[in-house]
Amino acid sequence: MRIIAGKHKGRAIATPAGRAVRPTSDRVRESLFNILEHRDHGPETVSILNDAIVLDVFAGSGALGLEALSRGARHCIFMEQSRTLCEGLMQTISIFKETETCQVLQVDGTRPPSTSEAASLAFLDPPYRKDLIPISLAALLDRGWIDGQTLCCAEMDVRESFEIPQGFSVLDDRSWSKTRIVLLRWIENDG
Repeated sequence: MRIIAGKHKGRAIATPAGRAVRPTSDRVRESLFNILEHRDHGPETVSILNDAIVLDVFAGSGALGLEALSRGARHCIFMEQSRTLCEGLMQTISIFKETETCQVLQVDGTRPPSTSEAASLAFLDPPYRKDLIPISLAALLDRGWIDGQTLCCAEMDVRESFEIPQGFSVLDDRSWSKTRIVLLRWIENDG
């Protein structure tokens, strides 16, 4: 697996052999990032990735966050529960010379620590068919990782049912082969 575009284009992303890691395929990643870079995200005319603070939850190999960094994101926080995957991700970050722009947290994406600064863009790619996305979105919102400005990209199996969490609005919903990506944003309560 390789970075598709940007300053790290063509660089390999390490994925541990024999592990239950399911990295987002190159085709889906390329399609998703085309949507992110060319979709109308409001008054700004630049890519949503420019200078973004990115959160890669259930990071695994870190492919989504690393792709965002390659395409202009300012900083990326990776959340991954597995110590082995965190170590591999830290090695890749070091090889890419991105240690100053990245932070790896060994935490469960459904139980994140609190933060004082929300991300601009959040990727959620949990193990398929475990219904973890709504739980994670609620926890990330509660702990300050996402707010009304955060664009959330949720990846799931195309056959997986997905109930939109209360307070979130779907901006886009697309499928490629076995993968479904839903773009959501928290709609702040009026009261």
